[in-house]
Amino acid sequence: MDFPIVDMVGKAAAIICDENDFKGVRRAATDLAEDISRVCGVKPRQADRVSVSPSIIVGTLGKSRLIDDLVEKGSLDVSDLRGKWESFCITTLEGDTPRLVIAGSDRRGTIFGIYELSEQLGVSPWYWMADAPVKKRVSAYVAAGSYASGEPKVKYRGIFINDEWPSFGTWCGNQFGGINHKAYEKIFELLLRLKANYFWPAMWASAFNEDDPLSPQTADDYGIVMGTSHHEPMMRAHKEYTRRRDEVGPWDYSVNARRLDRFFREGLSRNRGYDIS
Repeated sequence: MDFPIVDMVGKAAAIICDENDFKGVRRAATDLAEDISRVCGVKPRQADRVSVSPSIIVGTLGKSRLIDDLVEKGSLDVSDLRGKWESFCITTLEGDTPRLVIAGSDRRGTIFGIYELSEQLGVSPWYWMADAPVKKRVSAYVAAGSYASGEPKVKYRGIFINDEWPSFGTWCGNQFGGINHKAYEKIFELLLRLKANYFWPAMWASAFNEDDPLSPQTADDYGIVMGTSHHEPMMRAHKEYTRRRDEVGPWDYSVNARRLDRFFREGLSRNRGYDIS
C-alpha cells in the first residue's frame, strides 16, 4: 500500500525522530517538515515517539531506539546498512498502522535519506541558494516497497572556497554580517542536500576556527567533515599563522621545527572532538 505523506484531504503524516539521535539528523527531520509544507502547504507534526498514524520514522541504526526496535521485532531489514558508510534505506511497512521508515547506517546516511525524500517531493537542493522553484502539489505518496542507496563511490565529496573576496566575502557580509557560522549553515545544508560531506572553508583572509568559534561546532552539528586547504595543514589557517608570526617564528622547519610542531599540535587538539580529515 502506498504511503501518504500528505493524503487527498490534506492530512500530513507525523515525522518521528528519537530525541537521542544525532543533532544533525534531528535538524534534517525539521527541514523535512518544512519541505513538506513548501510542497503541500501543510506542516507535519514532529515527535520523538510513535503515537499517531500515519508516521514517517527517521533514525540512525544503533543510535535511534525507534529504528533498533523495528529491527529487533523483525519489521525492518537493515542488511543494506550494517557496516556501511553513509548508506540509507527508505521503506514502507505493512500493517494496520501506515509507516514510512528512513534509516541510515550513520548520521550522514540518515540525513541523506531525509533529503532524498525532500528532493523526490519536489524541493531542489538549490531551493534557497539559487531560488530553485518548489513543485507544488495537493497530496504526496510514496510507492510501497523499499529502496536502498548503497555506499557512495567516493568517500569524501565536497567543495573548497578559495579566494573569497570580493564575491563570497561580500555576499556573506551583506546576508549574514560576515563570514560566520550563519553563512556556513546555508552552505552545509546545500552540501548535505547534494549528498556531499566535506568542506574546505574560506582561507584567503579568513580563519574558520577563530573568526567565529561557532563555525566548527556548527559544522559538526550538521555532520560536515572539515578539512583545510593545500597550504594549511592540520586544521590551522594560514591567517592564524600570520596573526602569530612573532610568537611562532619562521615558516621554515629547517630552523623552527619545535615551535611549528607546537602550533600544529594546538590546532589538532582544538579540533579533536570534531569530524576532521
